[in-house]
Amino acid sequence: MKDRIIRSLNQTVDKINFPQALAHHSGKVRESFELPENKRAIVVTDRISAFDFILGTIPFKGQVLNQITAWWFKKLDGVVPHHLISVPDPNVSLVKSVKVLPIEIIVRGYLTGTTKTSSWYAYQHLDRKICGLTMPAGMKKDEKFPEPIITPTTKPTEAGMHDEAISREEIISQGLVSEEVYTLAEEYALKMFKLGQEVAAEHGLILVDTKYEMGIDADGNLIVIDEVHTPDSSRYWIADTYEERMANGQAPEALSKEFVREAIVDQGYDVNDLSVNPAKFLHDDLRVEAAMKYIKLYEKMTGEKFEFPAEGNPTERIEEALTAINS
Repeated sequence: MKDRIIRSLNQTVDKINFPQALAHHSGKVRESFELPENKRAIVVTDRISAFDFILGTIPFKGQVLNQITAWWFKKLDGVVPHHLISVPDPNVSLVKSVKVLPIEIIVRGYLTGTTKTSSWYAYQHLDRKICGLTMPAGMKKDEKFPEPIITPTTKPTEAGMHDEAISREEIISQGLVSEEVYTLAEEYALKMFKLGQEVAAEHGLILVDTKYEMGIDADGNLIVIDEVHTPDSSRYWIADTYEERMANGQAPEALSKEFVREAIVDQGYDVNDLSVNPAKFLHDDLRVEAAMKYIKLYEKMTGEKFEFPAEGNPTERIEEALTAINS
C-alpha cells in the first residue's frame, strides 16, 4: 500500500476541467458541476483543507471520501432524505441540485478539538459557552458529553472568510433559515449522529463529532447533501484504546483529518495566527501517512478492502466519466 501511495504523490486529483457543465463551483475540496434536469456532478478531489486553508493534496483521499459518503448514504436510506443518485466514478457522485442552507450543523459528542471553533477552545477561553449553550462544568478534554450538543456555524460567502459559531436563536432571528426548517435540520442531524455512533461502535470506532450540510431540493424538501461521516467532516477515535489513553492522560488514537491538524500544530503552527498558511507543514511523509490513515479508516468503517484504481492519470479518468454522464 505504502509504495502505491508514494508512486501517486505526483498523480493526485486537484483541478478538474469540464466545460460542458452549465455552471461550476469550486470549493475547498469539491468541484461541483451543474447539469440539466436539476442534477449536479460532484468531484471529490484529493485536496485537504485545515484551519480554513487549502494545504495541498493527499493521494486517494478524494476516492476515500466519496466512497465513504456513498456507503453512509445507503445506510441513511429511509432514515433521512439525501441527494445521492449514483456513483459513476470512484471520485464522482451524481446528485440532486439544491439551494444550500447558509449554515452547517455540527453535532459534538465529546469535548475536544484544536481550532478556535472547537468545543475545547470555547471551554477554555469562552467561559464554557458555545453557540448559545453552556457546557457542563468540571469536564476534561476528550471527555464524553452527557448528551450530544448541536453547535451550528455560518458558511463563508467570500474567499478569506472563515466559519463562525452561531446560535439557533441568531440563525432564526437573522432570517438565515426559518424556524421550521432549522428545527427539521436539527432533527435530521441528531438522527444521523445517533446512527453514525451506533455503526461506528460496531466497527470499533467512536464517532466523536461531525458536520452536516443540507439544502432545499426542487420540490421544496429539506435534504442532506455534501459528505456524511467522512474523515474530513468527522472525528473518529479508536474505541479499544480510548479508556486506557484517557486514564494515562494521553490523547485518543485518531483516525481522521484531526491527525493532520495535530501534526501541523506539533510542528509549531499557531492556530491563532490566521495570517500564516500552514501548507508549508504538509511535507511528503505526512501526506503518505495521512493517505494510509484515510484508507485504514475506509476499510475499518466499511469492512471492505480499499480498491486502488488502475495506475494512470486520475484527472483524465474523471474528466472522461463526467463527459459520459453528460452525453
